[in-house]
Amino acid sequence: MKLTILGGGGFRVPLVYGALLGDHAEGRVTHVTLYDLDEGRLSAIARVLVEQGEGVPDAPVVTATTDLDEALRGADFVFSAIRVGGLEGRAADERIALAEGVLGQETVGAGGIAYGLRTVPVAERIARRVAELAPDAWVINFTNPAGLVTEAMSRILGDRVVGICDSPVGLGRRVARILGANPDEAWIDYVGLNHLGWLRGLRIGGRDELPRLLADEEALGSFEEGRLFGPEWLRSLGAVPNEYLHYYYFNREAVHAYRTAERTRGAYLRDQQAGFYEEMGKPDTPALDTWHRTLADREATYMAANREAAGIGERDEEDLESGGYEKVALALMRAVARNERATLILNVRNGSTLAALDADAVIEVPCFVDANGAHPVSVAPLPYHAVGLVTAVKAVEREVLAAVESGSRATAVKAFALHPLVDSVSVARRLVENYTAEHAGLAYLRR
Repeated sequence: MKLTILGGGGFRVPLVYGALLGDHAEGRVTHVTLYDLDEGRLSAIARVLVEQGEGVPDAPVVTATTDLDEALRGADFVFSAIRVGGLEGRAADERIALAEGVLGQETVGAGGIAYGLRTVPVAERIARRVAELAPDAWVINFTNPAGLVTEAMSRILGDRVVGICDSPVGLGRRVARILGANPDEAWIDYVGLNHLGWLRGLRIGGRDELPRLLADEEALGSFEEGRLFGPEWLRSLGAVPNEYLHYYYFNREAVHAYRTAERTRGAYLRDQQAGFYEEMGKPDTPALDTWHRTLADREATYMAANREAAGIGERDEEDLESGGYEKVALALMRAVARNERATLILNVRNGSTLAALDADAVIEVPCFVDANGAHPVSVAPLPYHAVGLVTAVKAVEREVLAAVESGSRATAVKAFALHPLVDSVSVARRLVENYTAEHAGLAYLRR
């Protein structure tokens, strides 16, 4: 079975390959094709994968190419993890938004909209090539903004594209651990959009144990989301929000922390990864050890500005493990290719799952997965406060898709202006002016 990884020179690709190395069952992935526009990055990551596979007799064969069509032909699964504009683009998105006093995070607020406007046209072109060259392939999308990009690709590929994210996985794992449960045996009631969801229950043996956690002050403040949001706010919500909701619930504090930080997250990653790839350009560099050291630092500094805003200090040692998106991807591939049925939190088309949204809206929700794909599970309605955020952000995503389709700058302005974290139409207009001036990939937005 062939897996093609788009963005194959990306830093997190070895996580995916490491997961594949542990799969020895019949019908496993035997060939991995890395696709990227940057030959230097491709070469660096290929070296890491070679060292990872040493001593593993049935390690998947790895090839690399800068030709998209070559990469897609014969693929059974396509893993999309591209970054249009690179980390330099992400750093610019943050800088331009913060100059206007609004959030510039890569998936939330103004930064997420700018990134989406750059990325959707490329994702749609890729989807059309998949439909032409590998019509039977399944696309697993990790490209951010994951919900928006998955919805854009689903307009071409239908239900054969599924979005994944590691945030709900990490959240469920932490809550289960605090409750003394095995995360693999717990049913997690989670629903929303990508980076905009809530854990509303965690069932162990058919019993919802979340109320027990919400009633325990000490336990509630002992894990990352409890410290980030505070026990009192979690009890008020009656749920545990995805960590990215900190940008909404504590927006003023988050923006202040970003504006006063030495570097934004995007600038930090840009500089860190530039150092990694430069080091990997030396033939005597130990590839796997260098990658592991860089990964450890990356995980330790994740959402550092938000933790600073909340005054909670460093991440716990047990949270430094990578979120697990590679394990979700492997479980998804196993379920589809071998009919090994699984329940996973995924980004899929809504159907009739959430009444507040139409059938084609991509949501993030538990799904039963089998050889026929991912099927969203029926969930209880969201409370009004959550409906308000979900529908507002989905409306913004739809305006982004409309702007890409029409090339209308006015529609792009509307997308920014409607976002809950952009506080003025005038700010939205300046953001569009500044982003289009910065990014060549937005030249399609006409005046």
